[in-house]
Amino acid sequence: MVNLKIILCPTDFSELSAYALEYARSLAETYGAKLHLLHVVDEAYQYWMGMSPEGIAIGPPPEEILAASRNSMTRFVESQWGVAPDYLYTEVRLGRPFVDIIRYARDIGADLIVLGTHGRSGLSHVLLGSVTEKVVRKSPCPVLTVRPPSQSFEIP
Repeated sequence: MVNLKIILCPTDFSELSAYALEYARSLAETYGAKLHLLHVVDEAYQYWMGMSPEGIAIGPPPEEILAASRNSMTRFVESQWGVAPDYLYTEVRLGRPFVDIIRYARDIGADLIVLGTHGRSGLSHVLLGSVTEKVVRKSPCPVLTVRPPSQSFEIP
């Protein structure tokens, strides 16, 4: 018997994330599970000019990016619920998205990860990579991937 107690839903605050959250929310409410909403700020956002000790970071400092992401999380939750329910937990971290999603899932003992996927293939997949694919391959628990409702399936 499937018994979901802890569900993790990584988000990038996009429409696709909101759509995946609908599934995670429904499952959490159906099973009476805790729902963790996680946003990972990709540490690669910070590029350095030069490889010397005098190198200058391009972009805002990590604390500023994390603060902005926490504000985005608050707005995202408000847009989905208005007032956050008791079963919802939010977290914003700095790191490598797929690594930190998996690490967080292990840390909380997640029974399921629900996340959106663009369903890219071919060259765009090779160039852009896929956080979702990496999570599916390395996850300590089952993963439910959710495609955009407008995406049609084409037989290769």
